[in-house]
Amino acid sequence: MIYEVSKVTAARSSSSTMMEKRNSQMNNVTSACIAYTGGFGSYLFGMSEVVAKQSSENNYEENTKNPSLTWLIGFLFVVSFLGLFSVVPLRKIMIVDFKLIYPSGTATAHLINSFHTPQGAKLAKRQVRTLGKFFTFSFLWGLFQWFFTAGDGCGFSSFPSLGLEAYEHKFYFDFSATYVGVGMICPYLINVSLLVGAVISWGLMWPLINLREGDWYPKGLGSSSLHGIQGYRVFIGIAMILGDGLYNFFKVLGHTCFGLYRQVRHRKSQSQLPVSRNSSPEIPQISYDDQRRTHLFLKDQIPMWIAIIGYLVIAAVSIVVLPHIFHQLKWYHITVIYALAPTLAFCNAYGCGLTDWSLASTYGKLAIFIVGAWAGGENGGVLAGLAACGVMMNIVSTASDLMQDFKTGYMTLASPRSMFVSQVIGTAMGCVISPCVFWLFYQAFNDLGQPGSEYPAPYALIYRNMAVLGVEGFAALPRHCLALCYGFFGLAIVINGMRDAVGKEKAKFIPIPMAMAIPFYIGGYFAIDMCVGSLILFVWSKVNKAKAAAFGPAVASGLICGDGIWTLPSSILALAGVKPPICMKFLSRGDNVRVDQILKSS
Repeated sequence: MIYEVSKVTAARSSSSTMMEKRNSQMNNVTSACIAYTGGFGSYLFGMSEVVAKQSSENNYEENTKNPSLTWLIGFLFVVSFLGLFSVVPLRKIMIVDFKLIYPSGTATAHLINSFHTPQGAKLAKRQVRTLGKFFTFSFLWGLFQWFFTAGDGCGFSSFPSLGLEAYEHKFYFDFSATYVGVGMICPYLINVSLLVGAVISWGLMWPLINLREGDWYPKGLGSSSLHGIQGYRVFIGIAMILGDGLYNFFKVLGHTCFGLYRQVRHRKSQSQLPVSRNSSPEIPQISYDDQRRTHLFLKDQIPMWIAIIGYLVIAAVSIVVLPHIFHQLKWYHITVIYALAPTLAFCNAYGCGLTDWSLASTYGKLAIFIVGAWAGGENGGVLAGLAACGVMMNIVSTASDLMQDFKTGYMTLASPRSMFVSQVIGTAMGCVISPCVFWLFYQAFNDLGQPGSEYPAPYALIYRNMAVLGVEGFAALPRHCLALCYGFFGLAIVINGMRDAVGKEKAKFIPIPMAMAIPFYIGGYFAIDMCVGSLILFVWSKVNKAKAAAFGPAVASGLICGDGIWTLPSSILALAGVKPPICMKFLSRGDNVRVDQILKSS
């Protein structure tokens, strides 16, 4: 450990550019986080008319707000900075006094430290070359696929690789480099859980419920009506997500309360802080490493008055601005949220330090139900709930992310003040870049958010229907859907309880309910892609475990980035009116005969 700190200290003193690169990396990470907390695939896009038409509402005009680049940027600017200021005064307590682990931040720090050795630098260069090779391959593969997508249902993404019957039930491999790469990064259990959920839902439940058409729900509604089969797909998935989220919420809350109790009791039993240099034998001595880290971490203080004034000023601006963006969200709704937000941000940051689990989305869902019911259906409660979800998610998520990064800075001897400034700059960048990228997609793809499209945005509909459920109650559900929701809500809690009861070794054989719920609405095709990614990594690990561990993340990142970057030129081509020249579509033998007969007769 002393060697590790000395190594980082030497690197820090020998090159100021290393700190600049680290701060630039912080900017990039913080900017990218806005893409998640911004809700472009969930609560914000759930406000749009595209998603509202798929919902179960009758009169949705009062509860819709179509995306606009102006209000998207304005909304993110007034809600994304509060979380940063809410936990800044607690950084010493969380990291130095309580010594919270923050596993992701610690792992990132060890990775950064390892790069500043001759062996680490050499490995990093090889990893970058590998990433570049697969980035190029993924980009060119996306370009190749584009030529065959001239119409709906065309291209390799609609290849019925497991048969036409399986394709109708959303079971096929769609040749997505992104999902294969994600599957290589995600743990095996996540990918298997997704596949289990797909088999339970699309393999068993939906075919059986389809047989009850005309009894449980009216005939002829189609597959997109929430009063028909789609209602079961969406709301049962929501029930599992809520069951998993609430279980983990109370689990982390219990860890938080118990941890705080132990910290308070420990302090009462000692007259000195844990970081004291007192030589009393009752107080454990801290190592040279921790002394060095603590000294540098506390050297650049961020004055508390800056945090308090910053929070109050931004809160005051938000209370004035947000009701102009969403007139359904009143000033007193926002005031109550901001009064509770610091406490909830502390709970999320503390719980994340103990368990590495951020419950930002769960806090957001609670805000949906509370504010939506408070506003009422006649007063735009659906839109108010979704907007409140965004406010709450941004506050608690940025708070836990900041603490994770402070932990990384503590371990790598980075200046906390410069890290905070980097967070602010990165957040400002994200508030502009993320909406612009989303706006490019929104303008380029006319079917964005539609079921069966290339970008179906399933969570947008899920979040909107949560808001509808909170405002209108259970009247919107089709027959027996509520009973099934209760069952799967309880099943999620039972499965989580079993996972905690059997221990970590045996829990890896029990699927995760949150992952199981995702295919209930989307289908199993992406789960198959991700399982292919897991299979590739598994076989690679059997052949050469060390090489797979070193280069597997680089290969996965290259696949994801190349496919993701290709969407930008494809969006530009779509905006310019350039269409692919070929439609590659797959038909059954009977359909092919009928098509040939039509072509011959024409």
